[in-house]
Amino acid sequence: MEISLQKVEYRYQVNSPFERLALADVSIHIPEGMFMAIIGHTGSGKSTILQHLNAILKPTKGKVIIGDLEIQAQKKQKELRQVRKKVGIVFQFPEQQLFEETVEKDICFGPMNFGVSEKKAKEKAKEAIKQVGLSEDFLMKSPFDLSGGQMRRVAIAGVLAMEPEVLVLDEPTAGLDPRGRKEIMEMFYTLHKERNRSTILVTHSMEDASKYADEIVIMHQGKVMKTGKPEEIFSCPDELLELGLDVPEVVRFQNQIEKRFQAKMGKTFLSMEELTSELAQWLQRGGKE
Repeated sequence: MEISLQKVEYRYQVNSPFERLALADVSIHIPEGMFMAIIGHTGSGKSTILQHLNAILKPTKGKVIIGDLEIQAQKKQKELRQVRKKVGIVFQFPEQQLFEETVEKDICFGPMNFGVSEKKAKEKAKEAIKQVGLSEDFLMKSPFDLSGGQMRRVAIAGVLAMEPEVLVLDEPTAGLDPRGRKEIMEMFYTLHKERNRSTILVTHSMEDASKYADEIVIMHQGKVMKTGKPEEIFSCPDELLELGLDVPEVVRFQNQIEKRFQAKMGKTFLSMEELTSELAQWLQRGGKE
């Protein structure tokens, strides 16, 4: 399912002394099956965009197209419930939203809330728990007896059980150790590939954006600053640093080498394996393209 934001403006607390412009003339197109990363400094508008992707927020101006539904300011929509089923959001620290006495009941809550029978919801729970790398044995356990990482996987399973066509991830690895971050992102990427599901990742991690995204959007002060493939986005690291953003470690390393030899390598590398292989050949050529 495609999603498109067309000249979207959003203001918080309109017509009050606290009115604030959060998004200004934002246009983003997310084709079906794309893995898109949205990056930006705190306050850049990332989270506000996220809440437009399944109509939690409606634009002040412009429109958001989700599948065949257009969402506009001052226009009532009756189909928003269906949109929220098709666009699943994994919020930051989703484990904090667990509340049922068993894992199975927690995972079943979403599907049943959308009219799925209890029997069918339990089938979906069995499938979803496997998708997040846990066994069916967890279904009868209390979610509050699990480790933090397991609780997060259960919360994610609750979103997957609704079988969304689009998955929106809001800093999904926040608070996890390096191993946990890698496992969770690899899980999401596998699901993305297996289901050809559109995936939107809102993240501060430049490593994740460069490794998994087909396309990256840079937000700054409520506006889209730049859109492009990871190689294009990270080919100008100084621009990102000026915006208060980091760059992947491999890009920093390449940048230091190029400054040391006062020469460019010809392309930006996003994996250390590719960089070291090219570096050996580049040095043999005397630091020439």
